[in-house]
Amino acid sequence: MAKTNPGRFFEDYTLGQVIEHAVPRTVSGGERALYHALYPARHALYSSDAFAQASGLPKSPIDDLAAFHVVFGKTVPDVSLNAVANLGYAEGRWLKPVYEGDTLRSTSEVIGLKQNSNGKTGVVYVRTRGMNQNDEVVMEYVRWVMVRKRDVDAPAPETVVPALNKVIAAEDLVIPEGLDFSNYNFALSGEAHRWGDYEVGETIDHVDGVTLEEAEHMLATRLWQNTAKVHFDATFRPDGQRLIYGGHIISLARALSFNGLANAQMIVGLNGGAHANPAFSGLTVKAWSEVLDKAETNVPGVGAIRLRLVATKGGAPFELRGEDGKYLPDVLLDLDYWALMPV
Repeated sequence: MAKTNPGRFFEDYTLGQVIEHAVPRTVSGGERALYHALYPARHALYSSDAFAQASGLPKSPIDDLAAFHVVFGKTVPDVSLNAVANLGYAEGRWLKPVYEGDTLRSTSEVIGLKQNSNGKTGVVYVRTRGMNQNDEVVMEYVRWVMVRKRDVDAPAPETVVPALNKVIAAEDLVIPEGLDFSNYNFALSGEAHRWGDYEVGETIDHVDGVTLEEAEHMLATRLWQNTAKVHFDATFRPDGQRLIYGGHIISLARALSFNGLANAQMIVGLNGGAHANPAFSGLTVKAWSEVLDKAETNVPGVGAIRLRLVATKGGAPFELRGEDGKYLPDVLLDLDYWALMPV
């Protein structure tokens, strides 16, 4: 009997299947240091214990997207090892901050299956939950991924595409216990712009750009223990290129958004997201945002802001789709999320 794991193919998934992923990981200050080395991440709440304590938290949490990457990385050997591409996200919520010393693990449930018309691949929908050492769910999200078939003659499963909420209702967002922006220090945060300064429909060009380096994306992919072949093995794609991990683009775009959204401190909801076009080393990534909605909360000094974050290959800002409704070739990422901001 073979001891190695070739990964699951499309026909290996069944509706309702629950997968418990290896390997639990205890996060440390090393995660933060490497995350901030890989990306120009500067949001104050994730950089300073003193700033976090002044905002009502016991200390500075691990960056929201760093925690997401840890949880996501666990799922790759079981969900997307044989993936062609990760296609999208929905219904993501951060339910508890993750702190240094927490141990995270992940489980996923298959909630949808759809074979593609070419008969060679199919789309698998999973709902993933990340838990800490106390079995508390710290985050959950849905994603769907295109996976190769092992046998093109294997019968197609019954098509089930889950009905997913396009937007998380503001009242369903979970605000960390104790968070209080009443005495928020705008000088230390880096910008004076608060929740009330942003208008729905406003667009923000984040100005800065970062050129993708092969070494950096490989380090990031290893850091999150993402084993997908398309990111590591240059012989796995016909063009001989290693695909940049989509999470690398998400974190890079989020970090670039600091310039103009420095006070969008915590991501608490992921309404949707799409990796519109592949990214490879050598590309220069830029980002822009659009304010989609705003909501008051019952927490002192805290408002919720819904943002569209778009990463591009250095293309003109504020251009997203062509006349045919499809993403423009320069668009890498289209992410719709809720963040918490001082009012």
